[in-house]
Amino acid sequence: MKRYIKSIIIVLVLSGMFNCSNDLDEVVYSKVTQQSYKYTTDDFGPVIANIYRYLRHFPDHWGYFTAQEITADCIVLAPNASGWDDGGVYRRMHYHTWNSQQDHVKNMWNQFYRGALICNNIIHQIESEALPSPSSQEKEAGLAEVRAMRAFYYWLILDNYGDAPLVTGIETDLPAKTPRKEIFDFVVKELNEVIPMLSEEVGGNYYGRMTKWAAKATLANIYLNGEVYSGQVYWNECLAQCNDIINSQKFILSPNFKDPFRATGVETNKEVIFTIPFDRDFGGGNYIHMFSWHGELKKKFVIEATPWGSGAAMGLTQFINTYDVDDSRLTDTWLMGPQYDANGEQLKGTYDKQGEPFVYTKEVPSASYTSEMEGYRMNKFEVAEGSTHNSTTDIPVFRYTHVLLMKAECLLRTNQAGAGELVTQVRQRAFKDNPTKATVTDEQLKQNSAYQYGYVENYQIVDPGNQDPIQFGRLLDEYAWELVWEMHRRRDLIRFGIYTKKSWLSHKPQGDYRTVFPIPDGIINANPNLEQNPNYK
Repeated sequence: MKRYIKSIIIVLVLSGMFNCSNDLDEVVYSKVTQQSYKYTTDDFGPVIANIYRYLRHFPDHWGYFTAQEITADCIVLAPNASGWDDGGVYRRMHYHTWNSQQDHVKNMWNQFYRGALICNNIIHQIESEALPSPSSQEKEAGLAEVRAMRAFYYWLILDNYGDAPLVTGIETDLPAKTPRKEIFDFVVKELNEVIPMLSEEVGGNYYGRMTKWAAKATLANIYLNGEVYSGQVYWNECLAQCNDIINSQKFILSPNFKDPFRATGVETNKEVIFTIPFDRDFGGGNYIHMFSWHGELKKKFVIEATPWGSGAAMGLTQFINTYDVDDSRLTDTWLMGPQYDANGEQLKGTYDKQGEPFVYTKEVPSASYTSEMEGYRMNKFEVAEGSTHNSTTDIPVFRYTHVLLMKAECLLRTNQAGAGELVTQVRQRAFKDNPTKATVTDEQLKQNSAYQYGYVENYQIVDPGNQDPIQFGRLLDEYAWELVWEMHRRRDLIRFGIYTKKSWLSHKPQGDYRTVFPIPDGIINANPNLEQNPNYK
């Protein structure tokens, strides 16, 4: 009992669940408690399934999505006549003026650590045989899956917070920080150890689970950003993981860009490597449409829920302007232009443009305020007819196209040929009507970005800010055109060295320390062994 209570304390401290009472006396409402319940082999699979529960928060505009996309240069979540200010929380993320009391900072921390700590607990249950396995083979595979998922959560922790507590058991004193490099080393070691024991199956019973290929894609991403985490480059190591995935011949690019984002049938899609499954009734959490779309779009898409106000998550004009007009990903990703209901009648504005024809325009004046019809909106993830605020569309964590782009980057950074051929593969389905435009060369990928960076006021760039050329900037553009809305952009900008250097829309650089988030206030207050990240008050 003492060990159990002590473990609960660690969970509470790391995930910010302390309140003012600190009353640890258990109130038992059933004769069955965690201590008295006897697991059987039938519980093995369902218990392991718990390790994925905290991924369901990824698309939340109060957490991970906002931290990865709204702090970057492709999407803004701006106030408008229907609201969407919420005390300035989204603007602070865009401005890079968040602090240790920001809800997004707190919510991410809680989700990552709850994920890691539930993995610790299940590992202990399996190893101690408190959770019996159906066979020795399933025990080994189950342990590998849980360890890989724990490594995934710790990758998110080191990526977003830098130095942070590394807790791998169920008994410990209140933890101090572990250097980022040591967490990086732990995660790399864990993944390399468990990958041979993970399933090679694709889809079926392993859809949405940490397979060998999902773990390799995770490891490739970690190596890709290895210099940020450890000060040492790992291009060749990343390249090896990408090659393993490619050479497995288990994955292909879908014929159409939209295929991995459909509401149904994605379970057999061979482009998706690792995904977060959602369901409108049994697995909610994907409600990107609710905070991007105008409420009137309910009539266009014939959904049950009414999107919130006039929506707020939209494309930055500076980013939208980087697209080639013949790139089908523009219309496949963004909702733009006149909007009609399901019967073909044009929708009308209901707020500051009340009664006017509903037309989405690409111009965004600032992150401080927009009209209800300004800014292109999310069109990437299909929202099925009859959807509630929970969409049934799964959200990919890693796709095969991302592996091809990572390999291209490694080739460029190690002065090897072939990057252009890989990126051309990715582009071909986006330029079916103009196939010659799909071709890109290694030299073109080394060119500067097409993005016109600078600080905007009243639709115009009034301060260009840093205009240094971006090494491999064209490749950075390719990442954005392919992966926007999929929660990778912050990490890419950091790796390319511009996250804290460039200006865009209403954002100006606020200091290099902003490449990591602060530890939430509540965590610092509850654990005297922790120090705040540098430069955060």
